[in-house]
Amino acid sequence: MASLFGHGLVGFTLSKVIDSKSNRLLLFLAVVSAILPDIDVLAFNFGIPYLHPLGHRGFTHSIIFAIMWALLLAFLLGKERKKLFFLILFFSTLSHGILDALTTGGKGVGFFVPFNNDRFFFPWQIIKVSPIGISKFFSKWGMQVIVSELKYIAIPCFILLMFLRFQKK
Repeated sequence: MASLFGHGLVGFTLSKVIDSKSNRLLLFLAVVSAILPDIDVLAFNFGIPYLHPLGHRGFTHSIIFAIMWALLLAFLLGKERKKLFFLILFFSTLSHGILDALTTGGKGVGFFVPFNNDRFFFPWQIIKVSPIGISKFFSKWGMQVIVSELKYIAIPCFILLMFLRFQKK
């Protein structure tokens, strides 16, 4: 997986790209939605194997999950901006699986769970996979992840955000 930092940054950036006037709630929800799919690491605590549909990078990384999550939040919190909430939250949630499919490790992403449990990677696996667990993140491996995410996530997000900022002026 990409780290929580990388996922959160993409959620933030998507929120600003889709709606530069995103309110704090929508911005917060976009960041949380981009991180949320990794809640499935808790499945390991219940003996659910990695490749199970409810395992890591399974259902919570799927397109269906992104749709359901975005619809739920849009209807509960979107008020008169439901369509905008849905778009931002859908793409933020979906971005998680997309980033994970670009990583150098794991067993792929279940984009089509529950209809198909096959796992997928993109042909370009350019983001160094992040270790699972905080203690492992603060290691040589974690430093390699940070450098990789700066290169492939943070810098592109920064460029997009700066382009938007200067375009408004």
